[in-house]
Amino acid sequence: MLPKNDFVYTEGSEPHRIRTKDILKVHPDIRKLIGKNPNTIFAITGLVALQVVLAWFTSTQSWWIVFIAAYLIGAFADHALFVMIHECAHKLLFKKPILNRIAGIFSNLPQLFPSSVSFERYHIKHHSFQGVHELDADLPNHWEAKLIDNYFIGKAIWLLFYPVFQLFRISRLKEIKPFDTWVAINWIAQIIFIATIWLWLGPKAIVFLLASFFFSVGLHPLGARWIQEHYLTYSKDQETYSYYGVLNTVAFNVGYHNEHHDFPSVPWNRLPQIRANAPNFYNTLFYHKSWTKLFFRFLFDKEISLYSRIVRQNRGKVILTDQSKPDIEMVITR
Repeated sequence: MLPKNDFVYTEGSEPHRIRTKDILKVHPDIRKLIGKNPNTIFAITGLVALQVVLAWFTSTQSWWIVFIAAYLIGAFADHALFVMIHECAHKLLFKKPILNRIAGIFSNLPQLFPSSVSFERYHIKHHSFQGVHELDADLPNHWEAKLIDNYFIGKAIWLLFYPVFQLFRISRLKEIKPFDTWVAINWIAQIIFIATIWLWLGPKAIVFLLASFFFSVGLHPLGARWIQEHYLTYSKDQETYSYYGVLNTVAFNVGYHNEHHDFPSVPWNRLPQIRANAPNFYNTLFYHKSWTKLFFRFLFDKEISLYSRIVRQNRGKVILTDQSKPDIEMVITR
């Protein structure tokens, strides 16, 4: 049984760097999967266009159609755009970093809230310092976990307002600069987009986009993705889980989370090949098959709370299990 009033602390290093090293010893061909996928920009363009078209369609419909369209369609499009922003954060589209950042800002437009540039900064820290509370924005605040506890109502509210709770985590991440020129550009782009939609299509279009955003990250089966990735749902020793369900087809394989953390320089379309090429490393790990099942389990299972996370204080230092020295060559981008 996991503790309900504090996180699970470990003195061990995060598991991914060691597993990457071990996998490459046995399966060196996986290095060939590392690279860029410039075709992702077409997916981004299609998703942005879809949200604009849906905003136009719902702008003249009844309010119940606005919210149903947001829940059943818009949420999936926005969730996919989160994955696209994630790809841009890892610079997996183009060789020039600036082009990836611009693509991320473009992906961000239908989500209304300017988050692409900031996400890039915080997410790369998450990879480098997984489980280090003062550096990993994916970890809840202590007061956040205590407030929500392990009750249905608290967890439902937390999912519904998940983006809001994330904002409160910024103050504890002292080593990350919260504002600069690129963040300002992200804000300006969003303001121009919102003003254009409001003047062209009116308030219902804005409400559709807003509802799509909150459903895509919150009180929706898609919200289970945030639980699936690092919450201790099966084992107190395994801090990262993958999802191998059907929704990966509309979520650009974001469920392959162990694979992504092991090889963050592999683009979304090649992630399944990592597991296929190294099944002996991934099929032995716990994984999820259904976000919907996990969504309801998280809400009703009192054994799972916001404290169900592994926290470390060694700033991500790699602790080797043998006496060998780590490779000098860096094959992945942390």
